[in-house]
Amino acid sequence: MKYLHTMVRVTNVDESLRFYCQGLGLEEVRRTENEKGRFTLIFLRAPGDQGGEVELTYNWDPETYTGGRNFGHLAYRVQDIYALCKHLQDMGVVINRPPRDGHMAFVRSPDGISIELIQDGTLPPQEPWASMPNTGAW
Repeated sequence: MKYLHTMVRVTNVDESLRFYCQGLGLEEVRRTENEKGRFTLIFLRAPGDQGGEVELTYNWDPETYTGGRNFGHLAYRVQDIYALCKHLQDMGVVINRPPRDGHMAFVRSPDGISIELIQDGTLPPQEPWASMPNTGAW
């Protein structure tokens, strides 16, 4: 068995790509436009990671996603959690659970998908993160 991907439904391709690619640093590896099915699939992965991918699914006809069509969170190991959180914050992304412990943080995509960021190793606590309160839910 081999893990392939996690599918996330998105409502705005441009906003989602800005978050996942410009914000988190993922790279688009392939895209499929299906006119008959009226959807677009965009596959992303972390640079250098040949493993699991994130499949962004954009349905051309508006739909509200509830119940069994949502899930917990995506998780990424990162090289510098403080630098990435600062970068995302500068892009206007809310840091829902700051990396107070130098190890873990949570943010949300434009579609409300919870993203867990996990430091490779642990960094010593540092301000402003160490005293920053949680914002919203993750």
